[in-house]
Amino acid sequence: MILTQNLTKRYGRMIAVDELNLSVQRQTVFGLVGENGAGKTSALSMLATLSTPTSGRAYINGHEISRYPREVRQSIGYMPDSFGVYDGLTVTEYLRFFADCYDVNKRVVQRRTMDLLERVQLTDKRDTYVNALSRGMQQRLEIARCLMHDPDVLILDEPASGLDPKSRLDMRGVLQGLRDMGKTILISTHILHDLAEVADEIGILRKGEMVAVAAIQVMLEHSNAYRTLRLRGDVADESLERLLAQDKQVLQVDKKENGWEVLYAGTARQQAMLLTSIVQAGIHLTEFAERPTDIEQLFLRLSAVQEGM
Repeated sequence: MILTQNLTKRYGRMIAVDELNLSVQRQTVFGLVGENGAGKTSALSMLATLSTPTSGRAYINGHEISRYPREVRQSIGYMPDSFGVYDGLTVTEYLRFFADCYDVNKRVVQRRTMDLLERVQLTDKRDTYVNALSRGMQQRLEIARCLMHDPDVLILDEPASGLDPKSRLDMRGVLQGLRDMGKTILISTHILHDLAEVADEIGILRKGEMVAVAAIQVMLEHSNAYRTLRLRGDVADESLERLLAQDKQVLQVDKKENGWEVLYAGTARQQAMLLTSIVQAGIHLTEFAERPTDIEQLFLRLSAVQEGM
């Protein structure tokens, strides 16, 4: 449903998106992860036909974005990272306005409006003025607006940005519902955890380049298979680093101010054997503990390991 081939965007000498190759299958959710300035918004704005690629090609639902922009716009619902709302409209009027923009059949507008408000949990706000809604409610309303013309593809740029924890959970529930509807969704975020229960695949964008792509299920399995160990001791003692370098289960060692953080691929038994080796080597530690493995940090660290291979 979404395909890019060496898609590139330059602003003068700055490369915002560098030969992006992306493939999103029908009825799946792809999460594009990257820090601010990584190129996420530039990539999505090109796919939404709001920005012209410098080079490369992209296809939405079989339509090339530069040659067939009208067909692309009919195929997508696009939610930008920042949006304006119309102060003088109620929630219902707001959705009907966009239904008119897309020439939605008037016989289905009322039913679809109520269905979408129920889906985004705003039924009781249907007569409320849009500017009176909380930010979380406005963002859910934007999701409903994207769906008014029943597009096959949704392109959502940071839909959970600026939301409090409760609103983030609400948004996650809405996204899960969209996945269950069978929509193809491309969603950007700088917080990987937001996608753990929603996305089928995730990719990390760094300085305009896609540096890693993985199925979310693989990442969840890795989070159980890999362990993060916290070791505290005398950081001036290099004998521990030499010992860790000899252990094949040690994937990465980060030296901290008062210890080490180790990405470890071994079992609990192998971890115990590592501790035994440290004690037998006469190395004195004040802490040897396993920390919960955060999926975001794991993905970043594994991609760094792969880049170094």
